Amino acid sequence: MKNQGFEQSYYAHSANQNLTFYTLNDSHETDVCIIGAGYTGLSAAIHLAKKGYRVSLLEAHKIGTGASGRNGGQICQGLNMSHDKLTEKLGRDHADALWQMSVESVDLVKELVAEFKIDCDLKSGLLHVASKASHEEDARHTIDYLNKELDYPQASFINAQDLSQKLGTNKYFGAEYYAEGGHLHPHNYALGLAKAAQQLGVKIFQDSPVMDYQGGQKPQVNCAKATVKADYLLFACNGYLGKLNPIAAKKIMPINNFILATEPLPETIYNAINPDDLAVADSKFVVNYFRLSADKRMLWGGGENYSSRFPKDIASFVKKHMLEVYPQLKAFKIDYSWGGTLAITLNRMPYFGRQEGNTFVAQGYSGHGVAMATLGGKLMAEAVSGTAERFDVFANVPNHNFPGGTLLRWPGLVSGMLYYKLRDKLS
Repeated sequence: MKNQGFEQSYYAHSANQNLTFYTLNDSHETDVCIIGAGYTGLSAAIHLAKKGYRVSLLEAHKIGTGASGRNGGQICQGLNMSHDKLTEKLGRDHADALWQMSVESVDLVKELVAEFKIDCDLKSGLLHVASKASHEEDARHTIDYLNKELDYPQASFINAQDLSQKLGTNKYFGAEYYAEGGHLHPHNYALGLAKAAQQLGVKIFQDSPVMDYQGGQKPQVNCAKATVKADYLLFACNGYLGKLNPIAAKKIMPINNFILATEPLPETIYNAINPDDLAVADSKFVVNYFRLSADKRMLWGGGENYSSRFPKDIASFVKKHMLEVYPQLKAFKIDYSWGGTLAITLNRMPYFGRQEGNTFVAQGYSGHGVAMATLGGKLMAEAVSGTAERFDVFANVPNHNFPGGTLLRWPGLVSGMLYYKLRDKLS
């Protein structure tokens, strides 16, 4: 059994491309410098290159090996804050615009996959399942609201009896079904975006961590061996930002999440537990999420921690959650287990912002990163090119600093998370 970092993940071992990128060794000038080659940075690079901008993209490690290459691979419409709560806080027009862009974010992933012929096992269909009886009514209300208030018929409610046929378990009390949601191989999607960006003329540099930068009207980024001067600077680092941008760092909390992959399952098993090949996420505060890989492994994500270290035995840490739902999987070997770091915000809404001069930030996707980060890159490209209205739809959502900033955010977060984890265990 392998665990811990990206290189030991199932995604690393099933990568379908071997792209060549170089380290930044020569100083140069460009129109736009992007820090971070995950979905946000790669999408921004693609959309800027299409508009004719010269783009340099800097990645501290290997392309797509951060959260963009480690996550659960699920895509779905919607945000962590419901439309009715957004309406209450921001007004109906603003809430409607946010909802429509969440729908667009999923469509954008599909469009990029089709446009650049990205081989990433893209599949349709996602279930958000009710883990408690008390969550069933919430699910029914959500679907009714989507159908009637937002005129979105692509979502429907599935009752507990029908759901048990779809998932081969009686653990859930119903589900929201998103026909236009789905799942994909996240690392191969990232590699496909990187190849597309490279073909469009983007200069991509990996193993090129940024040491510091100067903002303003003519930003400069400093790496170990070279500098990049640009007209615009985009931060697309998310949970791997560290202390590089102190203002943006106060808006997010990096947390760790973990996934395992079983050995390939026999047909009798996968046809019993997920015959329609759907992505699934539950309604707990600390979410469990799962799906089948293209070669019919169970990919199960579950459990979080809030330290700088991963558990010593990730497989055991995650497996207990899987066996609560599917005890029959105890007989199958765990081939891979790994973790990754994502960024959450206080209100669980993405943080988009414009800093001094020509510096932009998009981060804090709080578990909706595959689709929303892809859209985030597109919106940053729009803002750079002079059309910032859609970027501002997110930038104008109030998003406060964590209390105590980066120094004191950990104790408060851990206390809060422990409280909600306790609630997850109670019926």
